[in-house]
Amino acid sequence: MDRNAEFKRWKAQGLSKADLSRKGSVDEDVVELVQLLNGREQYFTTSSCAGRIILLDGNINGFEVQKQNCCWLLVTHKPCVKDDVIVALKKANGDAILKFEPLILHVQCRQLQDAQILAIRSTHGLEVPLSHKGKLMVTEEYIDFLLKIANQKMEENKKRIERFYNCLQHALEKKTITNSHPKEKIKDKNNSSYTHKKKRNPEACGKCIEENDKELENDDDPGISVTIFPEDY
Repeated sequence: MDRNAEFKRWKAQGLSKADLSRKGSVDEDVVELVQLLNGREQYFTTSSCAGRIILLDGNINGFEVQKQNCCWLLVTHKPCVKDDVIVALKKANGDAILKFEPLILHVQCRQLQDAQILAIRSTHGLEVPLSHKGKLMVTEEYIDFLLKIANQKMEENKKRIERFYNCLQHALEKKTITNSHPKEKIKDKNNSSYTHKKKRNPEACGKCIEENDKELENDDDPGISVTIFPEDY
């Protein structure tokens, strides 16, 4: 079967299922981003999270908490208040960890060049232990301090999602234009005077795309996990 046709079939199967995230649906803050990707023939999303504050109870493995072996005491995609965390901590029997996680998006990509547009990760997170073997190790004042930081990160995360959406939209439009005019692309490479003129006098739209492409490469923005359509699928 033709690989493009096979990918379309795979995509149709994927989109017919519920989002594979713990919530099982797409968060409001990333609906447009998910729709943008799923509207392109070379992508489809399998799981997503717009960002969240969570309180986990489990055992620390080294410096990391394995979420699959933990009890989720609290999870919210909105700003969190201290009282909610204090109530949730009373249920902790192990090592409770407060975490903020930014945008997470899992995307299936048709080819390597499609995945390269999305291959970025983020360190815009927070992970702090609060209790050990059920015993609270910090003060309520410190918890309140941590939540202020986590809530600020949540607001910043929303801005980054919007910026990422705009950058991705420009990058996809640029790729579409390039693919639809391959002969003009070759002509531009062979015409050095034309290329030099374009560099000295870029159009506003072109400049915007270039700046956003650079921002995608260098900015500490959302975490995107991409999977290439396998050769032997």
